[in-house]
Amino acid sequence: MASTDKSVKWLLLSVVPTLVLFIIFMPAPACSTMKINCSRPEQPSLLSALTPVFDLNAIRPVLDPMTYTNISVYFTLYGILGVDEKAQLLMTYIWQSYYWLNEFISWDPIQCGTDKISLPKEKFWLPDIVINEFMEENKAPSVPYVYLYSDGTVYDSQPVRVVSSCNLNIYTFPFDVQECTLTFNSYIYYALDIRILLGRPANETTELSKNVMTTMGEWELVDITAHKRFNNDTTLLYTDKLVFTIRVRRRATMYVVNLLIPSCFLIMVDLFSFLLPPQTIDRSSFKMTLILGYSVFLLIMNDLLPVTGSTIPLINVFFSLCLALMVASLLETILITNLLCRSANFSPVPRWIQVLVLKMLGFLVCMPKTTRKPTHQEPGTSSVKTKDKSDEGPLENKDPAGDDKALQELKSLSTVLSAIRDEVEQKQKGTQSSEDWIQCCPMKVKSSKLLFILTSLLISAPFSSARLSCSQPNPPSLLGGLQTVFNLSSIRPVVNMSTPTVVSLSFVLFGILGVDEKAQVLTTYIWQALSWKNEFSVWTPEECGSVWIAVPRNNLWVPDIVINEFMEKNSAPSVPYTYLNCDGFVYDEKPVRVVSSCSLEIYLFPFDTQNCSLSFNSYIHPSSAIQLALDSTPEDIFQASIDVMSTMGEWELIGINAKKSVIPTLDGDGYDEIRFFISVRRHAMLYVVNLLIPSGFLITVDLFSFILPPQDIDRSIFKMTLVLGYTVFLLSTNNLLPITGNTIPLINVFLSLCLIMMVASLLETIFITNLLCGSAHYDPPPRWIRVFVLHVLGRLVRLPPEPRKEDIVIENPDAQEMKDSSLTAKDNETPEQMELLNEDKTLQVLRNLNTDLQAIHLQVVQQLKGSSSSDEWIQIGFIIDRLLFIFYIFFLVVSFITIIFIWVNSYHKQ
Repeated sequence: MASTDKSVKWLLLSVVPTLVLFIIFMPAPACSTMKINCSRPEQPSLLSALTPVFDLNAIRPVLDPMTYTNISVYFTLYGILGVDEKAQLLMTYIWQSYYWLNEFISWDPIQCGTDKISLPKEKFWLPDIVINEFMEENKAPSVPYVYLYSDGTVYDSQPVRVVSSCNLNIYTFPFDVQECTLTFNSYIYYALDIRILLGRPANETTELSKNVMTTMGEWELVDITAHKRFNNDTTLLYTDKLVFTIRVRRRATMYVVNLLIPSCFLIMVDLFSFLLPPQTIDRSSFKMTLILGYSVFLLIMNDLLPVTGSTIPLINVFFSLCLALMVASLLETILITNLLCRSANFSPVPRWIQVLVLKMLGFLVCMPKTTRKPTHQEPGTSSVKTKDKSDEGPLENKDPAGDDKALQELKSLSTVLSAIRDEVEQKQKGTQSSEDWIQCCPMKVKSSKLLFILTSLLISAPFSSARLSCSQPNPPSLLGGLQTVFNLSSIRPVVNMSTPTVVSLSFVLFGILGVDEKAQVLTTYIWQALSWKNEFSVWTPEECGSVWIAVPRNNLWVPDIVINEFMEKNSAPSVPYTYLNCDGFVYDEKPVRVVSSCSLEIYLFPFDTQNCSLSFNSYIHPSSAIQLALDSTPEDIFQASIDVMSTMGEWELIGINAKKSVIPTLDGDGYDEIRFFISVRRHAMLYVVNLLIPSGFLITVDLFSFILPPQDIDRSIFKMTLVLGYTVFLLSTNNLLPITGNTIPLINVFLSLCLIMMVASLLETIFITNLLCGSAHYDPPPRWIRVFVLHVLGRLVRLPPEPRKEDIVIENPDAQEMKDSSLTAKDNETPEQMELLNEDKTLQVLRNLNTDLQAIHLQVVQQLKGSSSSDEWIQIGFIIDRLLFIFYIFFLVVSFITIIFIWVNSYHKQ
């Protein structure tokens, strides 16, 4: 593009002497404008007088070709339409105005009856002023007229819907202020020909824009500043630029109300959930439901969050930290629940944990270690452990002849109650190590100019080129001489048809706008440059007064160079002019918005590197007619693209290579083709933060849920809530995942495997819960299951079958009743004891109560102990649970090592 600052310096030695000789030996014509005479003071007379000027609309309106044209530029910002953070684009609507001097026109307002007239644009030369950052064609309504003033000033104004590239920094979203530039410059003319000036002070532009802006949307205009981009090149072989900087600020109220405040509410709820007593409340299910609610909240608010591939907004980090804190508190709750319910079976707390946690951290959080109270042994405590002489039975502890029978029954009743109490306490309270473990739990701690007008390879033609003659050394005379060339624009500009036209091409990649994985297309924005020789347009600079001239492209023959992969119409702003040099070389530049087909391989998404090609060739002319040549090396093209690329979006350019080949055809002739290979790499950080890390959090929660004791906690409800939360998370991040029909990305496989693992663990939990609650009614497990699961898999997962404990001996209450009846019968043998029994009814009631309590005791022990077949089924369930837990750990380790390896390898691959 001619607007880039790096010129091809090697041709200056041949250009500058020509210019010096031209300046020395050519007399400078008068710089005043040409006077137009009107026959009558009316508009038709003025239009008739202007008709000869209309024929000069193909050239820059100066009498002296060494005189530059000043273009004054200003605009009014009428609306800020939006921002596309992912594509790094700013959409604005401006009222753009230019004015310049046409030296071919001036008239007397009194003689012609008016000092200004509006005429169609196509009757005048218009400057090719473009906005460098413009990425699409102008979709605003067209304005067909310009104003022409009596002194020769031309005023052109039009609305422009600008879709411009902008390096958006959304780290501080929603409190971000964006600075975007609109760089106005001529696309083809150098500073020798056109200078860009500021037509109105920038502060007036800001105030007027604020007054006329009718949109009160998300963005607020802060200010507009302007500065000239100066260049120290004394040869003036650069493009003059005027840069406007637009500062806009995002209105943050909506995001504070809809994002930050609700998120703070939810994290506060999670904070207050620590007040729930874990001994009596299933806090883990509460926290899992809270995480589900937070995921649903993020799903609802997903459209408000910006999506970009280069920068992670701070608010995304905040949400990720909130989710991480919720997950951490959930994992801590799972650990506490496990210790509260199963610490009785743990080994004693190691000494270093006691010192570090119980003493140091406990003192730090004002929770010192509690001293264990001495427990007194209730009467009959040992009666449920072994049967010895000290626990024979409630009626055999004392001599019935020495004590009152009611007292004996009360003592026996106390013994049975004490035994029941011991069973329950041992189940609920645990040992001293259990209390130590529980005490540990609550502590949580774009661009340089690559081509010049004269850059081309000179080919020695066997026939001499036709030379143009000029009547005067001025642009109108040269334009008249070029009319014969314009009339030959339909044919290839060679004297001998056997001479091929050598077309040198190059481009600068200005922006990578996006990738459509499903349609398999890559959208880029390039500055394409072509140069070739027109053998019909050769003149002597001294005779015609100019070394080069800019003329409309449609007046010359242009090669039909196409990009084979191009899938759509070029929607970039049009540039109407090309440079024509005195030696016949034509230099043509234009911007191209390329929507090209590309075989996209997204298996390694988001760590993928795409290699797409742009194949330049003539569509109809074979190699005998048009030959292609590279004007710059691939290394220079790559470096120039890196220097000028203004978008810092999802994709990063990592390399450009080129290869020239000849495509054979059936008729024996071939087509020249130059294929450029463009390598781009996706920025993966967005997907790591928004996809992989949250997914890792949730799968880790499911892993830690294996710690929840299935005997005391309904683990199935917890896991079902987790599966629902993971489904909501996948739904919220669905727009981040690529859609393609030929390849399944590896990340999709990972997410699907995570969901499969969660569902498998849920089904396994349901199976274990069934065994725990209903195995007492099952038949004993088959022998092959006992051998394979209990002995083989059990030892593999370090859960060997435990030897069955000695049965607890408890007297049958029915036998006890019979024994008591026998004693009563014996007592009835004496009249004194019968009289005592008849008088005291309390003794019989106590005996009945004792019998019922002993039956209850037997049922409690049997319920806590279970049958042999029930124990085996429960042990099988625990072995399967441990096996799935180990497989879960293996899956997570392999998955995350693979992800890290692919991520690192993608950044070392060029």
